[in-house]
Amino acid sequence: MLTGKNPIIPGFHPDPSILRVGDDYYIATSTFQWFPGVQLYHSKDLVNWEELPSPLRRVSQLDMKGNPNSGGIWGPCLSYCDGTFYLIYTNTKNFHGIFKDTPNYLVTTTDLYGEWSEPVYLNSSGFDPSLFHDDDGKKYLLNMRWDHRMERNDFSGILLQEYSEKEKRLVGEPRLIFEGTATGATEAPHIYKRNGYYYLMLAEGGTMYNHGVQLARSKSIFGPYEADPQPLLTTRNNPESPLQRTGHASLVETQTGDLYVAYLCARPIDKGCSILGRETAISQVYFDKDGWLRLKDGGVVPKEEFSVNLPECKVNAPQERFDFDIESLPPAYKTLRIPFDENMGSLSERKGYLRLYGHDSITSWHNLSLVARRLQHHNVEVTAELEFDPYDFQQMAGLTVYYDSYNFFYFYMSHDEKYGNVLRIIVRDGMKFYNPVPTGAVYMNDIKKVWLRAVIKGTKISFYCSFDDFIYVEVGPENLDCSNLCDEAYVSIGHEGHTGTFIGLTCQDLTGGQNGKTIHADFKSLTYRVLDENEE
Repeated sequence: MLTGKNPIIPGFHPDPSILRVGDDYYIATSTFQWFPGVQLYHSKDLVNWEELPSPLRRVSQLDMKGNPNSGGIWGPCLSYCDGTFYLIYTNTKNFHGIFKDTPNYLVTTTDLYGEWSEPVYLNSSGFDPSLFHDDDGKKYLLNMRWDHRMERNDFSGILLQEYSEKEKRLVGEPRLIFEGTATGATEAPHIYKRNGYYYLMLAEGGTMYNHGVQLARSKSIFGPYEADPQPLLTTRNNPESPLQRTGHASLVETQTGDLYVAYLCARPIDKGCSILGRETAISQVYFDKDGWLRLKDGGVVPKEEFSVNLPECKVNAPQERFDFDIESLPPAYKTLRIPFDENMGSLSERKGYLRLYGHDSITSWHNLSLVARRLQHHNVEVTAELEFDPYDFQQMAGLTVYYDSYNFFYFYMSHDEKYGNVLRIIVRDGMKFYNPVPTGAVYMNDIKKVWLRAVIKGTKISFYCSFDDFIYVEVGPENLDCSNLCDEAYVSIGHEGHTGTFIGLTCQDLTGGQNGKTIHADFKSLTYRVLDENEE
């Protein structure tokens, strides 16, 4: 037996949709405002996972310019039928207040590694869409229904409607097949057909610490559905569990007939902060004598370790130092809302470097030049090698530790009218901005090349700079509080956060440039080194 440890995909990877095709396993996760849309992973053994190209790589498939923080891709569903892969997703345009604008789309492909089709618009009645392929050849779309009426339950149940593949549209009338349980916040529906029953797998309780997975079943796909008397899994009553906020699950059967659920979880640390975001975990399940799914290990609290009866198939581990001597960005690197194109930057303009052209400020929801990768460990040292020659204080480039436009740390090079090139730090914590450097800046005079380093240990962060990649000098106070880089921080500012922390390289030119041309910054490498918990 092969043993694995949760989370199987660490860092920001929520809402997993798991699928097996032959001997291959795939997982699709939400990417929210990060582009390209939907993250795909592949495995042969459910323990070792490799990242695949994202399917939504064209603006015609995913237009997110102006989407709010934590908007964009919510709850994708990956499925397969008769040689074709189907991907259903929401592109959330607005979700603050009583209204939610949540258009749902479908794309397909016969080659998971190739291009996906142009999207088919489905509906906008709610989010977390899912496609079920029945054994009679019919296909059905499910999604939760949002009710904006203030006297009603906003999570008002699960809709089901037939999808015509021939006509490429929904047909017939939508039916409300399940209204939820007393736990509330019913979402993330998936249907599975087993032993004469249609099983409806759901998330309930909201995606914070009351989250959980609930089942219901019916002899007819249209209901009525009988709810399981207990949740399949939840940690809502177990604050001591290392895996918290568990929910939003999907089911897969192995070649040997074993059953597993993939689900999201979080690992809060200091101050209850899930700085890595919601991650993907997996647990084995089985059908009990009453025909309900149960965790194989018993109870409702999933464990960190799990076993699989599959041969091990290892994947290549990422290198610590990533050099930009490449032709295209790998799947691990993301941009915000818009694609990496000739307007944002280039990998060929200066061979061996990532060149970023300065555009909007780091708080922009529209035209921000930023390339980033997920933070996947609680203790890391990240270093960016930068060459930059600004001539105005409104020009800046550097390293950011970024949750979203309301919560980030930005360590950057800029220009000062009196002192020449300088290093500064901007921190945004909710609605507050501050610079933790006592003198305001580190003066560099005419130096144009610098190594910028951030050391993250739990919810503490420190910044360093070097001009030779040998001697590093601390910039600003040591061990700044970075517990604002998490979903939980949003409780205090009245918004919702659903993402996770990223390590980013970015460039701004708030002058708009000269003669129609903005300034650029060149990054040679980004080093991501995992630290031992006791490492100084």
